[in-house]
Amino acid sequence: MIVALKSGHQMTYCLDVWCGSMNVLAEIGRAGVLPVIRRASADEAVTLCTTLLDLGAPVLELTATTPGWPDVLASVRALAPAVPLGVGTVTDARTARDAVAAGADFLVSPYPADAVRAVADRAIVPFVEGGFTPGELAGIVRRGGVAKLFPAASGGPGHLRAVLDVLPGARIIPTGGIAVADVPAWLAAGAFAVGVGSALADAGAAPPAWSRR
Repeated sequence: MIVALKSGHQMTYCLDVWCGSMNVLAEIGRAGVLPVIRRASADEAVTLCTTLLDLGAPVLELTATTPGWPDVLASVRALAPAVPLGVGTVTDARTARDAVAAGADFLVSPYPADAVRAVADRAIVPFVEGGFTPGELAGIVRRGGVAKLFPAASGGPGHLRAVLDVLPGARIIPTGGIAVADVPAWLAAGAFAVGVGSALADAGAAPPAWSRR
C-alpha cells in the first residue's frame, strides 16, 4: 500500500498513521486487560467508562451493540483524549466505516470478518479479528494481525495454551465470559491481553495487570 503512493507527503503521513496503529496495539499489550463496554444505554456506557478511567484504564473497547455508541465514543474521547478507544462487535463494512469516521483507534470483531478487515486496511486502523478454531486463529496470525479468541470461556486457558503450542508467538486476546479473578490464568497461558466486560466495574478495583505497567 505504501509503495504505491507517489507523494512524499502522502508517504510520510501513511507511515505516521501506521506507526500510530502499532502503538495502539502495543498499548493494549501493555495494559494486559482490555475493558469491553457493553451496556443497554449510552448513559450507562459513559458511566461505566468513567468508572474504569478512574480505576486507571489505559485503553477501552466500546461495543457497536450499545445504543448510541458513536455518542459514547465522543463523550469518552472528551474525558480522556489520550486513551485509545476502540469499537468492538463490528461485523459488517458499514459499522466499520461508521467506527472509523467516529474516530475509533481500533476495531474488533467476534469472528472472522473479511469486509471489516478491508475497511480497516484501507483506513490503516488496527483490527483485532475474532476466531475460535486453530484454523481461524492461524489465518489471522498469518496476516500479521492480533487475534481475538471468542468465546474464550468455552475452551478455557487450556484451549489458548494448545493453540499457542502450534502458533508460538501469536498475539491473542481471549474474550467472553472471563472474570477478573481468571485474568492471571489467561496471562500465564500466554494471552497478549485479556478482554473483560462489566466484571471490572463490579470488582471495584483495578486489575493487577494495570499496576504492573
